[in-house]
Amino acid sequence: MASLIHQLLSVAVVLDAVQLISGYSFNNCIEDQNKEKTFNCIERRTNNISAIVNDLPSSTINLNISFSRVSHIPNKTFVNLPNLQSLRLDHNHLTTIDPFAFKDLTQLTHLNLTSNNLSELNPSLFKDLHSLVFLSLVNNTLKQLSEGIFLTVPNLDTLLIRQNFLANFSEIAESVSNLTRLRILDLCFNNFTSLGHSNVSLPQNLTTLYICRNNLSTLGCNHWFFSFIQLLDLSYNPRLPTEAFQGMDLRNVKYLRLRSTSVKIIEFLNMSNIYAGHVDFSNTGLKNDSLLMGLCRLLKRKVKVIRNLNLVSNEIQNITNDALRYCPKIKVALDLPRNELKSVDCLNFLKDQIDIKGFSAEHNHLTALPKCKTQNMVYFKKLEEVSYRYNRILSVGSHAFYHTPNIKTLKLNINTIAYLDLEAFKGLKELETLRLDNNLLTDLFKKTFEDLHSLQVLNLRNNRISVIFNETFFNLRNLTTLDLGGNKITYFQPSGLNGLKRLSKFYLDGNNLKTIDTSHYREFQNTLTVLDLKGNQICFRTGKFTFSPFVNFRKLSDLKLDAQQPHGLTAIPRNFFRGLYSLKSLYLTNNKIFHLPPDAFDDLTELRFLSLDDCCVGVTQLEPGVFKNLRNLTKLAVENIGIQNFSKEVFGNLTKLRTMQLNHNVMQSIDVDALQSLTKLHYLDLRNIPLSCTCENTLLRNWTVHNPNVQVVYLYSLSCPHNPGHKFYNFDSKVCFIDLGKYMFLSTAIVIFLFTVTPLLYVKLYWKMKYGYYVFRSWFSEQWRRLRDEEENCKYDAFISYNSSDEQWVMDELLPNLEGNGSSFKLCLHHRDFELGRDIVDNIVSAVYGSRKTICVVSRNFLKSEWCSLEIQLASYRLFDEHRDVLLLVFLEPIAERHLSSYHRMRKIMLKKTYLQWPGLDCTDPTQAQDLFWNQLRRAIRTGSRLETVESDKRVTEETEDQMKVIETSDENFYLQP
Repeated sequence: MASLIHQLLSVAVVLDAVQLISGYSFNNCIEDQNKEKTFNCIERRTNNISAIVNDLPSSTINLNISFSRVSHIPNKTFVNLPNLQSLRLDHNHLTTIDPFAFKDLTQLTHLNLTSNNLSELNPSLFKDLHSLVFLSLVNNTLKQLSEGIFLTVPNLDTLLIRQNFLANFSEIAESVSNLTRLRILDLCFNNFTSLGHSNVSLPQNLTTLYICRNNLSTLGCNHWFFSFIQLLDLSYNPRLPTEAFQGMDLRNVKYLRLRSTSVKIIEFLNMSNIYAGHVDFSNTGLKNDSLLMGLCRLLKRKVKVIRNLNLVSNEIQNITNDALRYCPKIKVALDLPRNELKSVDCLNFLKDQIDIKGFSAEHNHLTALPKCKTQNMVYFKKLEEVSYRYNRILSVGSHAFYHTPNIKTLKLNINTIAYLDLEAFKGLKELETLRLDNNLLTDLFKKTFEDLHSLQVLNLRNNRISVIFNETFFNLRNLTTLDLGGNKITYFQPSGLNGLKRLSKFYLDGNNLKTIDTSHYREFQNTLTVLDLKGNQICFRTGKFTFSPFVNFRKLSDLKLDAQQPHGLTAIPRNFFRGLYSLKSLYLTNNKIFHLPPDAFDDLTELRFLSLDDCCVGVTQLEPGVFKNLRNLTKLAVENIGIQNFSKEVFGNLTKLRTMQLNHNVMQSIDVDALQSLTKLHYLDLRNIPLSCTCENTLLRNWTVHNPNVQVVYLYSLSCPHNPGHKFYNFDSKVCFIDLGKYMFLSTAIVIFLFTVTPLLYVKLYWKMKYGYYVFRSWFSEQWRRLRDEEENCKYDAFISYNSSDEQWVMDELLPNLEGNGSSFKLCLHHRDFELGRDIVDNIVSAVYGSRKTICVVSRNFLKSEWCSLEIQLASYRLFDEHRDVLLLVFLEPIAERHLSSYHRMRKIMLKKTYLQWPGLDCTDPTQAQDLFWNQLRRAIRTGSRLETVESDKRVTEETEDQMKVIETSDENFYLQP
C-alpha cells in the first residue's frame, strides 16, 4: 500500500514539473544539429507552404524548403520570420508567387528559387528585400523580367538567371543597371540572339558575366559595354562570328571563353585589344600543328609570358616537337584535356617550355606511357603536377617519368593499367601524391615504390590486388595516407606493411580480409588515426576473444567496421576495443551482431560518435551498463536494431549526448527518467517507433511536447500504432489524470475496508454465496421451483455423491445392493445419468432436486473434491433450510480429526442425523455387519423427506460414535481436487 501511494505521488510531482515547461518540435521541419536557428524542410509531401513554416520560431535565420511539392507562395507567408537571412525554395513546383509573399523579410540576404516553373515575377515581389545579395532564378520558364523588378534590391551581388527563356537583353541590361553592387551575372542557357541595348551601361562593379549557350549571332552592344568585365564567358554560341568583336573594348577582361563559337581565334587576336594570355583557347578549332604554330607566333608577338595555355577540346591528335616552339613562355600549365591524343612522347613537344609547372592530358586516347630514359632526354625539372586521368592506359613502362624528376603530384587514376613496370616510378624522389586508383593492377612489389621517399598520399583504390607482399611499402617512410579500399586483399605477408612509420590514414574497406591481424600494423601503431575496415569478411562466432587487436593504437580516432560480408560481425568480443582511449568515431552499421557485452565499449572514454544503425538484428534488449563509460558521446545512432526497452540503466550515463537517432525500433514505451538523465540532449528522432497511445506513455507524451531543450523530429506526424488516424502528441489521456488528493483518500479508504471485510466475508459467506449463485442460475431457468415443489415427480430414489477414486466401491458394493438383490431402487450416478453437453452445475442441481435422497459417500478424497463439496452443500441446504430429510452420510473409512477440521457444516449434520460407517474387513463378522449396513441404508432411503421436528432425527448409535471423529472448523479452506 505504501509503495502504491509513493508511486502515485511521484507521478504527480513529475506531471507538475512537466507542465511548467514548454518545448518545441515542428510539423514539417528539422532544426539543423550543427547550425543554430537553421531549419531543413526537405522532401515534404505537402504543397501548402504555410503548413511548413507556420510553427517555426521567429528567430529562424536559415530556412531550406527544397525538393518538395510547393506550387504557390501566398502573400505574407514568411511574415512571422522577420530574422530570416537565407531562404531556399529550389526544386519545388512553384508556378505562382504572390506580390507580397516576401513581405517584411528585410534581413534576407540569400534567396534561391532554382528549378521551379516560374514564368513571370511580379514587379513588387522583392520590394522588402533590401538586404538581398544573392538571387538564383536558374532553371525556370521566365521569358521576360518586369520593369524595375530589381529596384528595391540595391545590395544584390550575385544574380543567376541561367536556363530560362529570356530573349530581350536590353530588358535585362536596364533591369540590372541600378544594381551598383552587382558583381556576378549569369545569363547562360537563354535565347539571346544579340546583346543590343539602349544607352544603359552595365554596373561598374559587374566583373563576371556569363552569356554561354545562347543563340548569339552578333554582340550588337556599344564598344564600351564590357569595359569593366574581368571574366566573360561567350562559349557555346555557335553562330557568333569574329566580326562581332570589331572595336570592342576588352582591355580589362582577364579570362575570356570562346568555346564552340564561329570565332577564328587568330583573326580575333589580331583585331582585339584583349591581353592574349587571358584567352581560353579551348574548343577553338586548333586541330593541327600549323594552327598551333600560327597561334604561338601571334601570342609571342603580343606577350612574352603566358600563364596558362588552355587547349581543351580542340580535337588535337598529335603534337610534334616543333608545334609549341614559337609560343611565349608558359609560366604555369599546359592543359590538353578532351582531345584525341594517342601519345605524349615523353613530353618532347615541351622541350622549349622546360620551366612549365603543370601538364594535363586528361580525357584523351593514351594507351601507354613508354620508357623515358634516353640519351637525348629533355628534363622538366620544374614540372610539379602531371595528370593522365581518364585515358586508356594499359601499361606504364620503365622510367616512364624519368624526365620529370621533381613532380609532386601524379594522377594516373581511372585508366586500365594492368602492367606497372617495377621501375616505372624510378627517380621520383620528390613525389608527394600518387593516384593509381580505378585501374587493373594485381601485384605490387618493393621495387615499385623504391624511390618514392617523399610520398605522402598513395591511392590504390578499386584495383585487383589480392596480396600485399613483403616490404611492398618499405621505402615509403613519409607516407601518411594509404588507400587500398575496393581491392581483393585476403592477407598481408608478415612484413607487407613494414616501413610505414608515419602512416596516419589507412583505408582497407571493400576487401576480403577475414581477420584483424594488427601485428602487421606495428610500424605505425603510434601514428594511425583513421582505420577503415568496412565491407570485409571479418566475423566472430562467439564473444570470446583473448586479446584486443587495437590495444596499442592509442592515437586511433576513427574506426569503421560496418557492413562485414556476408553475415556481419555476428558478435563483439568483450575486450575487442580495449586500448582505444583516443577513439572519437566508431561505425558498426549493417552488421548482424547477436550480442553486445556490457563492457564492450568500456575503454572508449573519448568517443564522440557511435553508429549502430542496422547492426544488431539479434539484440532486442541492450544490456545495462553497455554505454556506461561513454560520457563524452555527443551523437548516437541506433536506428533499426530492434530495441524493445529504453531504460535509464542502459542510456543514463550519456550525459553529454546531444543527438540520438532511435527511429525504426520496436519499443512501445520509453522511460522518461532515462530521457531526463540525458541533460545535454538536443535532437531526438523517434520516427517509425510503435509508441503506444496509452497511459503508459502519458509522461513521455508530455515530455516530448513540453520539453524546451529537445527537438523531437516530426513529433506531430507520429501516429498511434493501432489507430493511424490519431497522433501521439495529443492522444486522449483524460482517464490518466485524477485529482490525486481526493481520489487517493477514497482509494485508500476503500482498499483498507476491502482488506478488512473481505477475509470475514470469505470465512462466513463463501459457500453460501457460491451456493446462492448456483441456486439463482437454476431458479432463473425455472427448474428449481419445479423440482422443489413436485417431490412425487422425483426421477430417482437417491443421488449418489462420491469421488471418482471411490467409484470401484460404488460399482461393486453399493450399486448391486441398492439396484439389485430385489431392492429395485433407482439411483442417479454422475458418470451414467448426467445429461451430455449440459453444464455440470445444472446437472448437479437437477440430480439433487430430482432425487428423494442424496447419499454422500465420504472418504478422504471426497473431502478434497470441489464438486462433492457443492453436492453436499446443496443437500444440506434442503436439510436445514427446506426441512427435508434428504441427506444420508456414508463413511467408507475412518477419517482423522485433522482431515475433518475444515467441515463444520458436516459436524452439524452428524449431530442432527444418523450416519453410517462402512464395516471394514477388520471387524469380527464383516458379512453380518455389511448385511446390517445395507438394511439400514435401504430403510433410510424409503423414509419420507418431510421432517416433523428437528430432534426426531438425532439418533446416533454407539458403534458409529466409536468410529467417527468430528472436528468443528470452517468450510472455507477446502483444498479442492481438480
